[in-house]
Amino acid sequence: MSNKPTQEQYDAWTDDPENWRYSFFYYNPKDDRLLPPKRNRMLGWTINFANPKSIIVFAILLAAVVAILYLAEQV
Repeated sequence: MSNKPTQEQYDAWTDDPENWRYSFFYYNPKDDRLLPPKRNRMLGWTINFANPKSIIVFAILLAAVVAILYLAEQV
């Protein structure tokens, strides 16, 4: 028997307001997904700030955006 959560559990976690800090940041240590969907799934995905791997992905994305803006300013 697998301990992997079902899709229904993932959906319940995403919809649970207790897993959203300041109604904006998704924070759920039980959720292993790096990029879970936002509450309004039509708006895309968000970062699970309780997952250390997600923090690394966020830092890389942020560094890439800063680098692109810096390089664009140099032109």
